[in-house]
Amino acid sequence: MEYNYKTKGVCSTNIKLELDGDIVKEVVFTGGCNGNLKAISTLVKGMSVSEIEEKLLGNTCGLKGTSCADQLAKAVREAYNSQK
Repeated sequence: MEYNYKTKGVCSTNIKLELDGDIVKEVVFTGGCNGNLKAISTLVKGMSVSEIEEKLLGNTCGLKGTSCADQLAKAVREAYNSQK
């Protein structure tokens, strides 16, 4: 299932992801720190929603209360829950 998530409070503006059940197959960020976000996208491929939440949820960027990684954790949970 493909899902688009509009980010909040970060440099990236959107996260497009593909889930197979609770497993992440693909992640593409729009905007943000290109190299870092490509690396995060590669690292989370094959991980479950709960694994991503465990590792990335609550991660912050500078003085922001969130980060692109935190937004990804929220996005995968929202996408997973929308399948039900």
